[in-house]
Amino acid sequence: MEPTARSTGDSPSAATHGGGRPGWRQLEHYPNARYRRRCLTIAVISTIYLYYALYTQGTVATQIIRNYDFSFTTFVVMAIVANVAGAFAALFAGLVDRFGRANLVVGGLLTVALLVLFGLPNAPSRLWFAVLASALAFVEGMALVATPALVRDFSPQLGRGLAMGFWTLGPVLGSLTCTVIASNTLDQHPNWRFQFHVCGAVGLVVLGAAACGLRELTPGLRDQLMVSPRDQSLVEARASGLDPTVAAQGSWRRVARPHVFAAALAIAVFLLLYYTLVGFVVVYFTTTYGYSESRSNALANWFWISNAIALVVGGLLTDRLRVRKPFMVVGTALSVAGNILFALSATHADTSYYTIAGYFVVMSVGGGLTYVAWMAAFTETVERISPAATARGLALWGWILRLVVALGLVGLLATLPSTSTLVDHGQRVRTIAAAHPRQVAVLSALDARTSAVLARDPNDIGALANALREVATQQGASPARAAAAATAVRTRARQVTAARAIRPATLRTLEADPADLAAVGAALGDLVRVLHVDQAAAISLLTSLNDPAVRADLVLVQRYGDILAAARAAIAPADLAYLSAHGTSVARAQRDGPRQWQRWWWICIGGQLLFLPSVALLSGRWSPRRARADERAHAERVARELAALRTASDPTPVPAPLQG
Repeated sequence: MEPTARSTGDSPSAATHGGGRPGWRQLEHYPNARYRRRCLTIAVISTIYLYYALYTQGTVATQIIRNYDFSFTTFVVMAIVANVAGAFAALFAGLVDRFGRANLVVGGLLTVALLVLFGLPNAPSRLWFAVLASALAFVEGMALVATPALVRDFSPQLGRGLAMGFWTLGPVLGSLTCTVIASNTLDQHPNWRFQFHVCGAVGLVVLGAAACGLRELTPGLRDQLMVSPRDQSLVEARASGLDPTVAAQGSWRRVARPHVFAAALAIAVFLLLYYTLVGFVVVYFTTTYGYSESRSNALANWFWISNAIALVVGGLLTDRLRVRKPFMVVGTALSVAGNILFALSATHADTSYYTIAGYFVVMSVGGGLTYVAWMAAFTETVERISPAATARGLALWGWILRLVVALGLVGLLATLPSTSTLVDHGQRVRTIAAAHPRQVAVLSALDARTSAVLARDPNDIGALANALREVATQQGASPARAAAAATAVRTRARQVTAARAIRPATLRTLEADPADLAAVGAALGDLVRVLHVDQAAAISLLTSLNDPAVRADLVLVQRYGDILAAARAAIAPADLAYLSAHGTSVARAQRDGPRQWQRWWWICIGGQLLFLPSVALLSGRWSPRRARADERAHAERVARELAALRTASDPTPVPAPLQG
């Protein structure tokens, strides 16, 4: 039988303090199922939006990097600073919990919506963008501690799994919202600011719903353990004599225990791969597979959708079976298996789109089962210490999580130097290569030192010899012929220099008719003018060019020299200089990048394996049979305590517990 609207808070005005006081959002009675579902829905939608706002920049990261001239390293450092800001904001949220969890969420939504709608897309400089991104992370670090606390308050332990399944949809559906909107709008609205404008507009709608409908329990109600809805009468009876200030005293000290720290650290390490995908899935697929931003986001949708389904189904199953720990173990095994397949595919550029999508499904289902079971078990672990310490426990978790993510980003930078090169210089190099594919293929055959020397001095004999050998090899010449071209440059250095000094038209005339006096005179003039030699030396050089052996060598040199010269002439000087400076490093990064990413994926897999021992630190049974026995024992204790309260409460009896 459901309680009446007046006694349960089915009508907000009937169950709140006066509207003008700070606690006007507080419900004085534990609400019925329908009202709880409404508050839970608003809390979950708020969480989804907060993560959507936080992750929006990841969907257009490459554009933001180009727009503000970030280097990839600087961009990641900005993310590190933002996570540190969010970490300490989470601790701060534990301190300001007395001002109201619902108030914290509503204020956070307002600030985030304004930052996303007006702040970030209009940031005047790289520094301002970084400052505003850190401010966004700070506000969300506070709000994202309050939302799981609200979900815990409105969900007895026997329904905690499903409730946390819906709450953990927040980061997943936030990511999914980002990628769905981006993959369907980037082609029509390529400007990255459009994504922020859409996000800000959505935020104002969510803010309106939260401001009007979000409520919370009074401290007296929320600071108690509620295993099932049958405990309502006892919880309300206790609340009338509970001093929230006394109950909250020492909550930081009580919750800051080694097993709580270890459990929070373990899940943070487990989620390293998840947070890598959130921030860099577009960077990974654009640099490793050459996908567009929209195609990369579309592929990520497979991960987020599968993860969302697993979170809800997994939460429901943990409630039905009354256990959490087995789901963490099974989920970790699935996640590791999918992650191994995904890591192995990093060095196989021919891996198909749908094969990777299949790996995403396996790893995301496993990760979802693990995370939803952990969130339910962690809140129950904190409740076992002290229900009044819930917000502090979640603040501690949020603090550790964001610090680990920040440290993980430092590790990512150290592991992926090639990605920095590809993000910073890859696009322009690819653009030049697309416009001049044959010429860039020729120039790419040159090593970096040879290109640099030739850029400074095109007549450097040593660099020219190396360059012609590399060009000959690129053109398909045999090793002997390529070596002969390099040897000809060195042994005929004087003649090569002389031939390069004579104007091409004059040289062609002499090749056709060595006795053409006009051509001879013009050639001698070129030699004297360009090489600064006297007439006798010029005649000696010109005469040596007619030697059959010299001419044979010069023909070989000229063939590959002309190919090199034509390649350099076809590309604009600025592009040629950029290609000379970065082409080789980009090519090397393109080759090394997949192996470096694979190494990072193995590190993430190691983090998931390290998570497994921590499962034993959390409260809860492994066996469904023993869990149900605990449930029956709890129900008997509640019945005895209610009976004692009825005997002691004279003349007003304590209401009977809910049935069913």
